[in-house]
Amino acid sequence: MTFEELKKEVLSDPEVKKEYDALEPEFQLILAMLELRSKQNLTQQELADRTGINRSDISKIENGNANPSLKTMKRLAAAMGKRVHISFV
Repeated sequence: MTFEELKKEVLSDPEVKKEYDALEPEFQLILAMLELRSKQNLTQQELADRTGINRSDISKIENGNANPSLKTMKRLAAAMGKRVHISFV
């Protein structure tokens, strides 16, 4: 069974799907941060040096084990030459 097949099967459960959907904004934030850091060829340590945020805290954010404040996300974005954009859909 492939990952996509397993995902489809698991998400057929309405409770699991509800929880998965509730985490979507966090997943999007993590993915955007990882893609931007990768595109700029930055290590976690280099980003930490630019922001003053501990490398271990950046790792926790990227692994989904932290709930960063908007202030923290703005610091991370600024260090990569970007800004945070939030929208309600």
